[in-house]
Amino acid sequence: MSDHVHDLASLREATDRLLDAAAKLDNAAVAEPSRLPGWTRGHVFAHLARNADALVNVLEGRPMYASAEVRDADIERDAPRPLDVQLADVRETWGHLQEVAAAPADWTRTVTLRNGVTDSASRIPFRRLVEIELHHVDLGIGYELEDLPAEFTAREIEFLADRFSGHDGLPPLRLAAPGGAGWATGRAEGEPLTVTGTAPDLLGWLAGRRDGSALQCTGGPLPALPPL
Repeated sequence: MSDHVHDLASLREATDRLLDAAAKLDNAAVAEPSRLPGWTRGHVFAHLARNADALVNVLEGRPMYASAEVRDADIERDAPRPLDVQLADVRETWGHLQEVAAAPADWTRTVTLRNGVTDSASRIPFRRLVEIELHHVDLGIGYELEDLPAEFTAREIEFLADRFSGHDGLPPLRLAAPGGAGWATGRAEGEPLTVTGTAPDLLGWLAGRRDGSALQCTGGPLPALPPL
């Protein structure tokens, strides 16, 4: 079971870190490309704000988004806004999410996210933490995968390895990082390939932020990952 209290504290720290770093930008920087194809930094900020609204919906038992089309349209609508409006929106929607998370609730209940995905309510703070930490990196403003807290990196590797576990489009894999950390993913049957690298490089590959060129794969070539 996830410790939602611990994750909410980590989320507060990560959100403050992102907002403090973003406050040093200007309007021109907001309109510049992020590291995500087709998205400016404004798109990233708009997504983070609308994602907070969506997670409030999840915690209160409503559909996460009205539809995929509405989600995308809202991000496109909000992306061109100036920096002060963007950051105020991220801050205010995060404040609302905190208020909802602070209300008495059954954190063991099952909630529904996008595309019919279900999870424990206790995992919602960590899912939001993933959004904040990885999109902070996506902004391209000096915060890199190597700057992520080690605990977060290990948990996100485990989370992504679980998502790919049993996937027919991926051979069995053993992921290994210095210090003895290891994870298994891909198909269950067959001799596994061993993918070795630093935890940030493994995370970057699994999360689609790096191409895997810094990793070593024994037993065969590094496979292409299916879409998340």
